[in-house]
Amino acid sequence: MTAPTWSLRRLPTLDAAQIEALADVLIDCVEGGASVSFMHPLTRDRAVAFWRRVAQSVAAGERALLVAEDAHGVCGAVQLSFDLPENQPHRADLSKMLVHRRARRRGLGAALMKAAETTARECGKTLLVLDAVTGGDAARLYARLGWVRVGDIPGFALMPEGGLCSTTVFYRQLDPS
Repeated sequence: MTAPTWSLRRLPTLDAAQIEALADVLIDCVEGGASVSFMHPLTRDRAVAFWRRVAQSVAAGERALLVAEDAHGVCGAVQLSFDLPENQPHRADLSKMLVHRRARRRGLGAALMKAAETTARECGKTLLVLDAVTGGDAARLYARLGWVRVGDIPGFALMPEGGLCSTTVFYRQLDPS
């Protein structure tokens, strides 16, 4: 097996250049048809505004952001949201697992997920929850990685180009670190 062509790290803060690079990844994912909360076309202003809000949440300690970088720059990201009700201090929501189309099919999605699980453990979390388009590439990845499928919610969201899609809810029980 060849060594990965990317590196992963957790960002404690985001600067303007990182926000711009993450906006590029988000725009690429939406243009590629990923249902990640945004409609196509996603403007740069909306993408940058989203990442600025994420940056504020990261700086406040409400969220962890892990990024992947290759020779061309940022090529992937995943988030863990810790800003949950006080009766749920043991869990985090995993969201916006994004991989730029140039970096797909090389194990980066799996690496981001494993890094997110490790980060969650390090932060004292024992339960992760996420959702993904039913039957999509991400849902297949999560199932392959051992995430437990809870069920499907029909007509949950719109695909970037329009048209309803269902979502599948998954969870992952983590052993304490």
